[in-house]
Amino acid sequence: MILSTPGQIRDLLARLHTVAMVGASSNSLRPSYTVFSYLRTQTPYDVAPINPTLTEIDGIAAYPTLAAYAKQHRAPDVVDVFRKPSEVVGVVSDAIAAGAKAIWFQYGVINDEAIALADQAGLDVVVDRCMKVEHARFRGGLSTSGLNSGLITSRRPII
Repeated sequence: MILSTPGQIRDLLARLHTVAMVGASSNSLRPSYTVFSYLRTQTPYDVAPINPTLTEIDGIAAYPTLAAYAKQHRAPDVVDVFRKPSEVVGVVSDAIAAGAKAIWFQYGVINDEAIALADQAGLDVVVDRCMKVEHARFRGGLSTSGLNSGLITSRRPII
């Protein structure tokens, strides 16, 4: 199911426990590092980097593939994708094979074939959104920037 409303995205974030980040980087100037670092330190999620060129990021073991991650742990709740749009059909196939429940395509990672494949396989799909931004938005971390979180409450939800 393609998740597009604030409520659907908030519900997904609330039920997550494990995040496998495909394309995570150890370069602190890259968005994939910033999001990895935020998710690892500011959320309750167990976040694992998936990158065949790395052995670890900030002391967290990196896995060369989603299959290697799933073999050692279990299927991730969500696969967060930082790859070129032309490369994500393979990532979706790997996520399905690993038993992931959801796939999250970061800003600019838009591939209609990959989106359709994930949707047809029954995965929850988030497209062209940043997991860090969405988490911070619902946590109240972006309220000063004027973004409308869609929440009508003065209490911050625990995610």
